[in-house]
Amino acid sequence: MNHRKVAVITGAGSGIGKAVALALAADGYRIVLAGRRAELLDEVAALARAAHARSQSGKSSDSTGSDEESALAVPTDVTDPAQVERLFARAVEAHGRVDLLFNNAGRSNPPGDFLDWTAAQWKDVVDVNLNGMFYCLQQAFRVMRQQTPRGGRIINNGSISAHAPRPNSMAYTATKHAVMGLTKTASLDGRQYDIAVGQIDVGNAMTELASRMASGVPQANGEIAVEPMMDVDIVGQSVLYMANLPLQANVLFHTVMATKMPFVGRG
Repeated sequence: MNHRKVAVITGAGSGIGKAVALALAADGYRIVLAGRRAELLDEVAALARAAHARSQSGKSSDSTGSDEESALAVPTDVTDPAQVERLFARAVEAHGRVDLLFNNAGRSNPPGDFLDWTAAQWKDVVDVNLNGMFYCLQQAFRVMRQQTPRGGRIINNGSISAHAPRPNSMAYTATKHAVMGLTKTASLDGRQYDIAVGQIDVGNAMTELASRMASGVPQANGEIAVEPMMDVDIVGQSVLYMANLPLQANVLFHTVMATKMPFVGRG
């Protein structure tokens, strides 16, 4: 691959976003990290610079740039279109282009029974998981269609919840169904600009968000059960595989999950 490729990663301060950032950095990407918590972004940026430096060992400095340039932290609230626009402007200012957007920022359901959720709680989930993802996708299109060489790749983080929801997961599940619609439509709309759009659906990766599964989660039959988990770094490698395909090929939907999790089957 071209080791000057530039990736923007949202929700990059922890979990899947962090794992993907480190996988891309280790493969030579220059990365732009977006998230709400500046201190976490700075920590990931330091790790990413070290990974990038290891990947470039022995290569010409003229082709790789400085370590400081390899990871840029840009605190961003994806629910604010102006902040998203600023994020992509910073990426272009620093690196001249954007080759990849990992559209990852998201949040889980409000606590408790959905009958008790407030309108504000519902809107908070929709604003991050759907609106924020749209704002990022929109800005990525604007950059990718105008840069030279033209085009790029967008990978949306969906969820297997769009195929098989958990009990009492209405807000998260509804938004992930919507993300599937964004992916399909953007894939179609991106053709004329050489923009490939795909989606990764992740099941039971060990992150801060999923750590509660270690003590059991509700099942369709009402029982509470501990579910098998997989290392989140596997998700990073899966996104890296999708990202490194030539633009003439696209993984439209990719599911990666703990092998023994209760996703397919009856129960």
